[in-house]
Amino acid sequence: MTDPALRRTPLTPDERVRAEAGFVPLVTEHLRASGRFRITADSPEMVDLWQTVARQAGEALRRPVVSYANGRDIVIMFGGEPSNMPVSVTAQNES
Repeated sequence: MTDPALRRTPLTPDERVRAEAGFVPLVTEHLRASGRFRITADSPEMVDLWQTVARQAGEALRRPVVSYANGRDIVIMFGGEPSNMPVSVTAQNES
């Protein structure tokens, strides 16, 4: 017998706000330290969350920030820097 497919419970609006508030400082810290942040974002909801975080991190840092999602991972980095992501990028956000 196989296990049933994993079902994700969508974030509540309050959880979403708290996630954004908590992740923006983390992403800005990683961008300052290494210029890049990578995380698994394998659902449209998580891609949207992380792209919102990327936009807010760019605003906080007062620098252009881009985010690239490939259906499994999302990479957030300063705008204008080369990426190792494949050509079939599915989403991009710039501030």
